[in-house]
Amino acid sequence: MKLIWYLVIGVFCVVHNVIDSAHFRGGIISWRPLNSTPSGSTAQILIHQRYFWNRVWGSFTPPYCTEANVAAQSPIPVGSFMTCLVNCTSSNYPGGGLSTIMTTTDCQTNPIIQSWAGERYDLLTLTLTTSITIGFQSSAWMGALFWGGGGAWSIVNRLNLGLRPDGYINTSPVTNTLPVVFYQKSVPVVHVVQMADNDGTDILQCRWSNSNSGTNYNRVDECGGVCSGLPAGTILTASNCTLSFTLPTANLYYACALQIEDYYNSVATNPMSSIPIQFLFYAYVASSGACPQRPQIIGARPNRACIGVPIGVQLNETIIVQTYCPGQTIVDFVTSSPYGMTHSAISNPTANTWTMTLTWTPVSAQSGPQGFCAGALDNSSLQSDPWCITYLVDYTSPNLIRPAVVQGTASPVGTVFQNQSMFLIQATSLVGRPSRNSTYICFNDEATNVSVLCYDAGYAANIIYTGYTIVITTNYTWTPGKFYYVTMDSGFASGSVFCHAESAPVTDPTFWRFNIWNPAVSSTTTTTTTPFTTATVTTKPTSTTSINTLLTTTGIVITTTTPITTNATTASTSPPTTAAPTTAGPTASASTTQSTVAVMYPKDFELACVQTIALMTPITYVILAPAYAMLLYAGLTKLSHLFNPVNINAKRRHKLRLQRILGN
Repeated sequence: MKLIWYLVIGVFCVVHNVIDSAHFRGGIISWRPLNSTPSGSTAQILIHQRYFWNRVWGSFTPPYCTEANVAAQSPIPVGSFMTCLVNCTSSNYPGGGLSTIMTTTDCQTNPIIQSWAGERYDLLTLTLTTSITIGFQSSAWMGALFWGGGGAWSIVNRLNLGLRPDGYINTSPVTNTLPVVFYQKSVPVVHVVQMADNDGTDILQCRWSNSNSGTNYNRVDECGGVCSGLPAGTILTASNCTLSFTLPTANLYYACALQIEDYYNSVATNPMSSIPIQFLFYAYVASSGACPQRPQIIGARPNRACIGVPIGVQLNETIIVQTYCPGQTIVDFVTSSPYGMTHSAISNPTANTWTMTLTWTPVSAQSGPQGFCAGALDNSSLQSDPWCITYLVDYTSPNLIRPAVVQGTASPVGTVFQNQSMFLIQATSLVGRPSRNSTYICFNDEATNVSVLCYDAGYAANIIYTGYTIVITTNYTWTPGKFYYVTMDSGFASGSVFCHAESAPVTDPTFWRFNIWNPAVSSTTTTTTTPFTTATVTTKPTSTTSINTLLTTTGIVITTTTPITTNATTASTSPPTTAAPTTAGPTASASTTQSTVAVMYPKDFELACVQTIALMTPITYVILAPAYAMLLYAGLTKLSHLFNPVNINAKRRHKLRLQRILGN
């Protein structure tokens, strides 16, 4: 009987472990000082935890999470602690650890994903002697894993506050990921794990988490049951954290466990910190009716964009997805968000286009980098590539200043010559080159909206960033008479802090436009008025002012003033006729033409400069020639005296005479 009870209890424990305890799906731990400049013996450190849980875990009480929990910022009731694991006597880190009860950030109800995600921040005042490994260890991972299903988890971070070689307190790298990333079975995959560091000169490397507690940097088991959780043959490129692999079995999840570490420079042998990232891949077999092309997230913000956002100001970001086949629809978004960010329902504004709107008002506790990732899922379970951006809270991105009519913030505007080659525009703060390639500035034909010239600001040597100004040098012959406008991608101007917050994209054709002077069009326009055949004509000197469409090269609007001719008569034998504007010279008919403003057109300006230069050159020579001759004469005379042998011998004799006198 006792044996039967033992069997029943054993079966119950196994079932409970599989059904109730298999709830962990991965996570991230990172930290940063509020002030990297040391002051005293302690520093305030903000520690960040993010975890992904099984949404329908047996210990969660139905109804299970929805978007309503995201909006309400509901706590995720996983009552455990992230504790100190190694070298704890070097620090005053709390002995009981930090709570792992998260604030809800994302809720994925898709049956393949079923993820409940959350994050939390804890601010601690720690001694600068702190050099510890902290972590969250428990059980158990989900069961349906390629490797390590139902096993224990271990996710650990190295927190080292020893001063860097440059005298500052280190900041750990940061990263973000979706909880589950979908890839097709037996198809080669290249997946990039994002990583960044506020210490811009640090060298980042990623490596496999491992259980070699005697040799790894954290001196503890870093990955529990999912060490080596990806298939054999998987290649990890450490310098850019790129994974290359093939998922062999469908309808299974594959756990990925990595450590991202920062080195002071390329010759440093020991990292300054080590942060974990653990998440899942899922292998699927595309159905027979699936679109051959996966959906793609498009829109104004490119993948890996960095955007500055102020505290307390509502942000609205629209994610736009493109589908490519009839009947292909977007049914869900997988997201990883900062807390407080809500996600709208999916809409279908146009054919093959799907959108979701993010709404978020950052709070002061979220100052610094906040990551967001999204993946679009279609009705055949095809997932887009992950699309991730970083928000820099409490930092304003540089904005390109819209050019005014009178040139100042951009040049040129108005009418220019067809050989115009230098263009410049100013921003609201210091700018630098974008950190991403494929960030373009394009010059577009206004009539056709076709780009005639584009440069990639990520590497183009003819684009120079200096202070608040960006200078673009072109090598293009513009078409006389045409109008052009300039467009710039998101991040064409990038800030100087952390991930280099990006300027907003410029797509408005009216933002920066110019036109090319056409020499075939004369600058003289005459209006001829034919008077009545029998009339008494008087002219009243009242005038109107109109804008001349030919602008100067400075972009300042030139106006012409033409008097209005008023005809008064008591009899008429024929109606008045007015000739249309003509490009011919002045006519000999009875007309009145008067200009009260002297208008100088580009060609006139060019001729005037030529005449002035031709006149001033001989005058300058005439004035400077005598002065030059006198200076030359004085210089040669000085040299003659200096090197004259007679003078040299006289000086030598004088020197000997003085020596004899003083010697006596």
